[in-house]
Amino acid sequence: MNRIVDWLSTNDDKVFLVVNKQWRCKPLDLILPRITHLGGATFTLSMLLTMIFIFSNDVRYWAIDGLISLTISFIAVQIIKKSFGRKRPYLKLPDVNTVANPLKDFSFPSGHTTAAFSIAVVFALHSPILTFTVVPLAMIVAISRMYIGLHYPTDCLIGAFLGTISSILAVYFIYV
Repeated sequence: MNRIVDWLSTNDDKVFLVVNKQWRCKPLDLILPRITHLGGATFTLSMLLTMIFIFSNDVRYWAIDGLISLTISFIAVQIIKKSFGRKRPYLKLPDVNTVANPLKDFSFPSGHTTAAFSIAVVFALHSPILTFTVVPLAMIVAISRMYIGLHYPTDCLIGAFLGTISSILAVYFIYV
């Protein structure tokens, strides 16, 4: 088991450093710190609540499912973050590129990635044609979390998994 943990940790650091350091360029410096907010609480809640109040058709139910999925995933993320207590990459690794005033709470799993996937997968399940737009966008949110120095790849991978599972629960097992 220790060998697996060591391997994961070493490769997590390597992939993180590639995204955080080697991918640096002006276009990504401009775009990714903004795209990362698509997984933030302010954007996700505002978007879903606006959709619930504006739309009166199926889209309203998609947004309600999205809100349920977001709630399930938020609870899971908070429990896991407190249980694992993993330090953020910029607090552990030297010379990490990060944003001004970076978050100081725990990094595992990525809440932004979880939120992005918990909404994207709900929309993809309701309208498969949207999959080709919303899932890549959620993936870009995950990459942005590494690019700005706040998450390791496994933080984002598990976040995507949690968001996907919460979406499946919201759409198929919780009836509104």
